[in-house]
Amino acid sequence: MNMVQDVLQSAAIGVGVAQTPENLSIIKTPGCAAALWQRPANPVFQRWIDALDPEHLPSARVILRPQGVKTALRDFCDKAGTPQGSEREHLIEDIAALTDVFCGVMGAPFIRLRLDRVTTNACRRFHIDAVRARLVCTYRGTGTQYGVSTDDAAPGRVFTVPTGAPILLRGTLWPEQPHAGLLHRSPPIEGSGETRLVLVLDPIFDLEDET
Repeated sequence: MNMVQDVLQSAAIGVGVAQTPENLSIIKTPGCAAALWQRPANPVFQRWIDALDPEHLPSARVILRPQGVKTALRDFCDKAGTPQGSEREHLIEDIAALTDVFCGVMGAPFIRLRLDRVTTNACRRFHIDAVRARLVCTYRGTGTQYGVSTDDAAPGRVFTVPTGAPILLRGTLWPEQPHAGLLHRSPPIEGSGETRLVLVLDPIFDLEDET
């Protein structure tokens, strides 16, 4: 892994580039606003999920322990009519693995898991999330967009996370101050006919805070 010190083709200042999932812990490095795992795409899985009827893409919003992710996702896939097969299992296993890594990095016993089907311009404004940190992985469609801003205005240069690549972003509750100025957004796709499938993980440290 390495800290990116200058603007590169695939990352920006303040973004740590990880070559393995465990290296996402670079997010703890001072001045690192985000960690991007540049993993290679799985072409068989990508063809399958890109061709899937959007109605059969799973959708989920749940708070649970990492150990319960696989069971919960199989239930959500069943409800959505996601076809059985190795590609569906790949999706479930991958989300469960990312959850384990995320909870390990954050030291969180629970996670808030969202799996969203997105067809609109949801969260199109550049922003920082009001969480300690958030992991985002776009399994289908255009990835999360981000850039550096010094005055909370829209970044002058925008980077797009590759489809299938997880990015771990610091939020406003991250203890380090001041914030690095890295903003992100969902890409504006309304009217394009595109359907995105986006995984979002937030750490939960105390369930009483969520009631």
